Amino acid sequence: MNSPLILAGAGHAHLVTLRRWIDKGFRPPPGTLLLSPTPAAWYSGMMPGLLAGRFTAEDCSIKLAPLCEACGVDLRLGQITQLNADERRLRLEDGSELHYDLLSLNTGSVPPLPRVDDQTVKLIPAKPFPTLHSAWQSWLQQPENAPGSIAVLGGGAAAFELALALRASLPDAELALICSAALLAAHSPALARRAQRLLAQRNIQLIEQQSVTRVAAGHLYNGDQPLMRCEALVAATGASAPDWLRSSGLVVDTGGFAHIGPALVSTSHTDVFATGDCASLSGAIRSGVYAVRQGSVLADNLAAKLSQASLQDYRPQQHALALLATADGGALMSYGRWGASGRLFGWWKDRLDIGFMRRHRL
Repeated sequence: MNSPLILAGAGHAHLVTLRRWIDKGFRPPPGTLLLSPTPAAWYSGMMPGLLAGRFTAEDCSIKLAPLCEACGVDLRLGQITQLNADERRLRLEDGSELHYDLLSLNTGSVPPLPRVDDQTVKLIPAKPFPTLHSAWQSWLQQPENAPGSIAVLGGGAAAFELALALRASLPDAELALICSAALLAAHSPALARRAQRLLAQRNIQLIEQQSVTRVAAGHLYNGDQPLMRCEALVAATGASAPDWLRSSGLVVDTGGFAHIGPALVSTSHTDVFATGDCASLSGAIRSGVYAVRQGSVLADNLAAKLSQASLQDYRPQQHALALLATADGGALMSYGRWGASGRLFGWWKDRLDIGFMRRHRL
């Protein structure tokens, strides 16, 4: 039996979709599924605050069952291992298969990882977050087993925030942030300079313009060049497409992400929508801010597709506000060429994040 619609993944766009359907009184056809690896969705914007000890796990997650029940969607737990877009079929990790008439992908991405030659360095991807959260909890519960030296890999906002958060919760650890390019290269130079000063103040070593290509004998290497010795490596290196998406039969970009048009529909399969980190759309940056705005368009377009009505276009904003938590109640602010910092921006970020959680938690 086919599902009339499968919402694969519980990312920002699908949370917004469910909430919008509830607000509008729209109920999708019986048999519509939300497919998620976990019964709760983690809100990425609050993860650094959790690691810094400012939030609890309950503060940062949204239980999916109440949202699904409120709009007549069935919740199915499972992890995708294969998508055959031509046959409209998903295979899950447990070996089961799901067939669909309409599919919406909001499955996120995973960080690309360096080659690991041995087990002398514990490699922890920042996504999916439960993996990092579990490691962090074990370090706090058993301080004698916590790593004495940690490297965070990545030069974007997520890596910067995670480095500061880990410093707040593990004050005695040696900590480094390693960037393959310049720190916060997508933001203004003024903001990057503020970030560099803050890292120095928190005793976090900054290594720029260096890639980690392999891990061996307790060291991180760029080719044959040793960069540093460490016991744990947290990878927050941006977005990599899962293998099942690359081999799905959908048209994908050079990175393996689903190529979509302005209506958020696959350019090769009109029965597949994609949003957030797993999608590739000109002008749209992979960040929660863009995914949230895609969500309202997605909700309306899925409803329109089900009723054979016309679809609307999503138009990415030219500039997006970025608020980078500094693990002490403050934040760095970036908007276009402008940058600033302080507790006012931390209050602003908390207000936005907590507001999102309240709106989407039932």
